[in-house]
Amino acid sequence: MDQRLRIYAVLGTAYFVLLELMLIPAILYWPDFEKNIGAIKALAPLDVLKDMVDTLAQGGIEAYVNGQHFFKGVNTLGTLAAALFACSAVAGEAHRGTLEIWLARPFSRRRLLLERYFAGALALVLPIFLTSATIPYLLSLVGESMDPWRLILCAVHAAAFLMVIYGLAFLLSCLRSNPLPIALLVLMLTVFEFALYLVKGITHYSIFRLVDFDDYGAIMAQGRLNLAVLGPMLVVIVALLGASLHAFARRLP
Repeated sequence: MDQRLRIYAVLGTAYFVLLELMLIPAILYWPDFEKNIGAIKALAPLDVLKDMVDTLAQGGIEAYVNGQHFFKGVNTLGTLAAALFACSAVAGEAHRGTLEIWLARPFSRRRLLLERYFAGALALVLPIFLTSATIPYLLSLVGESMDPWRLILCAVHAAAFLMVIYGLAFLLSCLRSNPLPIALLVLMLTVFEFALYLVKGITHYSIFRLVDFDDYGAIMAQGRLNLAVLGPMLVVIVALLGASLHAFARRLP
């Protein structure tokens, strides 16, 4: 197995463990949260956060899981994982001086790049589905339940959003030779976007509006994906991959 694939396997496993470690106490805390929701709202420092608490109170366990797992866990940790998994895909080879050795393998550039792209993508999205699959069991421990299929649909939506970030970082990796500035740039952009989300007057300009409580709540309520949101994300994912293939084909060792 390629050393990079082994690295992705280790990173993906660590990412899964961290997501699950965030999910377990969050769900076990649900009964206490339900009892103390008024006090929690009073402690929220921002109006946007108070609105989030209201959404959780009105939506019950489904809104709570959406907020704790998909919005907080997957969005925050997943964004970090997307940037880190992609930034060194090609730029890391160039930075270490091993790009020419990698390109010397008896495979086309297209195959080499696609193998690395999909290995990182799998390490990024598979933990989302695996952790989401444990939610019904965890909910049974607190006397609650949710439709497993609708959880999977939410995982699809979350995975598509992260793949956009992953695709952007991957494209930059194909263009540049130092992974650290790529990771910092992508993370700074996402932190800026999240800061926009927290400001009530301009929250609608944030990309995180694509994956907030309303989006996951609609998926849960309707039992289907919102193609008006998912469709454009898929188009961007394909476009970024196409741009990465083009950039890599023209890249000199």
